[in-house]
Amino acid sequence: MTAPDWIVITLYLAATLGLSAWLARRQRTPEDSYVGGRTLPWWALAVSILATQSSANSFLGIPAYVALVPGGGMTWLQYELALPLAMLVVMLVLAPVLRGLALVSVYEYLERRFDRATRLVLSAVFLLSRGLATGVAVYAAAVVVQVCTGLPLGWCIVGVGGLTVVYDTMGGMRAVVWTDVVQMAVLLAGIVVCAAFAWQLAGGGAGIVAALDPARLAAVEWGHGLGDGARAPLWGFVLGGLVLYIAYYGVDQSQVQRQLSASDVKGAQRALLLNGLARFPLTLAYCALGLTVGAVFVGHEALRAAVPENRLDYLMPRFIEFYLPVGVRGLLVAAILAAAMSSLDSALNSLSAATLRDFVEPHVADRHRLLASRLVTVGWGLAIVGFGFVVGDLASSVVEGINRIGALFYGPLLAAFGCGILDRRARGPGVLAGVVAGLALNLVLAYGLGPQLFWMWWNISGLVAAVVVTWLVSRLLPPPAPAQLQGTTLSWPALARSFAAGRRVYLGLLGYGIAMAAVAAWLGVR
Repeated sequence: MTAPDWIVITLYLAATLGLSAWLARRQRTPEDSYVGGRTLPWWALAVSILATQSSANSFLGIPAYVALVPGGGMTWLQYELALPLAMLVVMLVLAPVLRGLALVSVYEYLERRFDRATRLVLSAVFLLSRGLATGVAVYAAAVVVQVCTGLPLGWCIVGVGGLTVVYDTMGGMRAVVWTDVVQMAVLLAGIVVCAAFAWQLAGGGAGIVAALDPARLAAVEWGHGLGDGARAPLWGFVLGGLVLYIAYYGVDQSQVQRQLSASDVKGAQRALLLNGLARFPLTLAYCALGLTVGAVFVGHEALRAAVPENRLDYLMPRFIEFYLPVGVRGLLVAAILAAAMSSLDSALNSLSAATLRDFVEPHVADRHRLLASRLVTVGWGLAIVGFGFVVGDLASSVVEGINRIGALFYGPLLAAFGCGILDRRARGPGVLAGVVAGLALNLVLAYGLGPQLFWMWWNISGLVAAVVVTWLVSRLLPPPAPAQLQGTTLSWPALARSFAAGRRVYLGLLGYGIAMAAVAAWLGVR
């Protein structure tokens, strides 16, 4: 790193902190901090959600998966094929109920529908899973800083996490959303610049195709991942990804909190729709970046020697270090930091919101709630920095590691909300029994079957086990009180009417999903 690189990075970080400080002037209550007073425009919320998806895990992990991970390649696109259908479900079933109740923590719903114990247990499950995943994100960003600066990894973890804590604590959700809008622009510029240099170094399209194993260019791998040995099975990705995406966008506080910040239900649905349309092209861009940089890796001994077999995510940082000119290196490091912070800020804010609202707020006087929210944010900042020191060996690539964590937890979490909204007989003890059963089954599968079962199937196994146990246990208990069902459930006829009212949008999403599948098939089948 040279002086011009440091100037670019410093100016970017200073601008981020300055914007957060300016936005902090309007922060008066925890609701301002966590949902921005519910006045944020839907398009900004949509970009913020998309920026969270475009994290450092994506910038590092997807190109490494496409270029280097065994069994990887363009098959990562299979993970996106379920997204339009998942968005349809979230827009139709989850968003109208959760945004309609004007929540701050999405787990407040569980107390209104069931009881406080259910709320606290499910909130704790979220805090554990999201805290670990955010530690992976801190680690990913720190790897970039370490490789590009030569600083010890521990210092980089502390620096990346500490910076995010400062601006998130100052500006709250407004800072999260508006800095994400800026960070998305920086990130897109970084992808374009990096791909352009890699394209030239690889010798253009012909050079890329000649350098890579043809199997990496295929986007579809026929297989199911149920003992067939497939490393990237189509049905494992599509079906497991469907559950993961419904849970992630529908009941994960880090995503739903942006929907709760919309002015109304329609604004939340518009933000989801834009993400349903924009995420596939963005992922396609990451995959293309992986192909171009992978071709450079094949043709340049220095790059191959600099990427250890157990640290495949070093591919992008080493490429930036070796092949980008002065100043441009600074832009790319700033782009990856932007990607990291766009994920860290939302995760940190959501962890703080769930902790304060679900656990701390009943024990704090109203006049101290804003101070408590800031202290909780700082506390979680320290925790995720700590997680960042221990999660680096979770998987051979960061993007796979962070999704493995989600796959363990998302099925049971989705079952709790889905049963609450769609099953009027569901009861809190049944939900808790279902969550325990789903998590227990996933842990048994993860450690008992290992690679024989593709990890994306954990989403399905956790969901099915939780739903079955919830249904059975709930039928052994008295029906819930009528007051618990008001505003917290949806009838099937009401869902049919809602679908009919928005059928053009919903059918358009389904058609878009079919077009995505056609693009993947056109790219090739293994």
